[in-house]
Amino acid sequence: MTTPLDRALDSLTERVSSLRTARTAYPDQAGETLDAALAELDTALELLAEARKQLRQAPKQGAKSGAQRELKLLRQVFRVFPVPVFVLDGGAVIRRINAETSRVLGSPDGYLVGRSFPLLVETSRRAAFRSHLTSVLQTGQSATFETRLSHQGRAHTVQLVLTRLTLAGEPQPLVAAVALPTELQIQGYGAAVPAAARPDAALLMAAARRQELLAETARILLDEESLRRPVALARAARLLAADWADWVIADVVRDGVARRTTVLAPKDEPVGELARQVERADPLAGPLVAQVMDQATGVLHEMVDDEAVFGAHAGGPLLTAMGAVSVMCVPIGPGEGALTLVRTHNRAPFTLGDLGLMEQVGVQLGLAVRAQRSFQSSSRAADALTASVVPRTIPETPGFEAAAIYHQGASVGAEFYDVFPVSTGWGFALGGAAGKGEEAASVSAMVKGGLRVLSVWEKDPDQVVRRVNEAMVAQGGGMFVMALAGFVNGRRLTLASAGHHPAALVSADGAVRFVSGGGVPLGISPAAETASEELTMASGETLVLYSDGLVSSRNERGEPYGEERLADVLGRHAGRPPATVAKAIEDDRHAFSGGQVWDEIVILAFRPA
Repeated sequence: MTTPLDRALDSLTERVSSLRTARTAYPDQAGETLDAALAELDTALELLAEARKQLRQAPKQGAKSGAQRELKLLRQVFRVFPVPVFVLDGGAVIRRINAETSRVLGSPDGYLVGRSFPLLVETSRRAAFRSHLTSVLQTGQSATFETRLSHQGRAHTVQLVLTRLTLAGEPQPLVAAVALPTELQIQGYGAAVPAAARPDAALLMAAARRQELLAETARILLDEESLRRPVALARAARLLAADWADWVIADVVRDGVARRTTVLAPKDEPVGELARQVERADPLAGPLVAQVMDQATGVLHEMVDDEAVFGAHAGGPLLTAMGAVSVMCVPIGPGEGALTLVRTHNRAPFTLGDLGLMEQVGVQLGLAVRAQRSFQSSSRAADALTASVVPRTIPETPGFEAAAIYHQGASVGAEFYDVFPVSTGWGFALGGAAGKGEEAASVSAMVKGGLRVLSVWEKDPDQVVRRVNEAMVAQGGGMFVMALAGFVNGRRLTLASAGHHPAALVSADGAVRFVSGGGVPLGISPAAETASEELTMASGETLVLYSDGLVSSRNERGEPYGEERLADVLGRHAGRPPATVAKAIEDDRHAFSGGQVWDEIVILAFRPA
């Protein structure tokens, strides 16, 4: 059976171990630690004396009526006492607080009752406080020491006076902790200010900073780059690390598994290896992140009491290695992950107000993560549609050199081009559905496939274009497509146009001629009206096909690029390889329109080898 003396000795052993840890972690506060150690020596002497005497005396019973009168008097004094007073049990749990405590600390009535008092004490002084508390309980002699109490965004430097209370009806002695404030600090606003000073301006600044954080978070999360690439969490983490926390860690759920994606460590400390250990740690190894993800609500440890709450590495708890004083964790959206922020001894602890603010940031991050996934899903669909209308590479074109350039527009477009084999040689096609978006791209993909498939049986591109028109009209989709198709046999080309811009033929001497174009776009009338032309290309000549997006590009004055400017560029690059010609057109259009691309741009050029 464990005796009270055994328990007291075990408790003494734990406190001495805590003092050794405090001496190592806070060498600049050795004086305070020494004072606490001397107090522990006094406690040890008392325990030795008790062990030697082996005294087991029962507490004396006082008169009931006297105890009741005394209790009423103490309650009255306790209620009106003009300084903060805490009543603690032997385990340092808060049993009672008076009205002045609630007012000074800014906590609701009864909020602190049942909580551990050391959570309010600065980390470096906790071991000393526990030693003083035990000494007071053992010896009955009052103790006084200076520390800092932190709660609800305020840090109070106080003289803490501990006195043992023995009350009738209480099986164990209690301790009254009287806090005599010497100054008041409002979190995040520099030096201490007199307690009598009005904090209105500081509170307004705090509110402004919080609104600024939310606005800046929304701005970086709504940026297009944050949607296109997985940078939203990293950007938000850098924003938080700049002014709100020393460590910022983001864990995201992917494929049902929590993965650590972002770790930002303090920049002024050599913590490279520690940061890597935090990155490698399992997010759910500690109860903090697991609780937040499971319950979908934020958790605040205003003053870290259990340093294992965030997991551990080979050297011990991660929070110990990080020098954590205060930590909070909030969910990233509903089920998207968790965001953890850690402050070290260089900052004031987090508050309930900070927790509410970070929960709002977590909601914004969750929306950003979901928006990014949706955007990427749409982007993949758009890429798939683009791949269906634009070949990855140009296949072999016997007897010719060929080159192509494709630029996607501001939205999913509908321009297509294709180069494919036919029975007499090879063929090409270029065009686009009127309109934008997935429906237009799907129609263009259908037309592109139809032109390619029908070219297996037909020897005339005009017949191919007409049969595709019949299929479109029969389906009654309501959309029309401008298209240009051609078959190449040796150096002889046969062209067929359905409402498309004419191709440009560039001679070796720089002369430019636009071949037959026009006709009626596909899908409008059952009786197709096409424009056809046959030509034989001479050595040094180049045929250039282009999309409407090229000639309709506009400059800052609203002027179109046009076919006249295109002809001028082609004339200056006559006789050059197709790739050089296409690149020259691209560069000139880019300079003309200031780099803006609204509609898709397609350039297809080839010349006899």
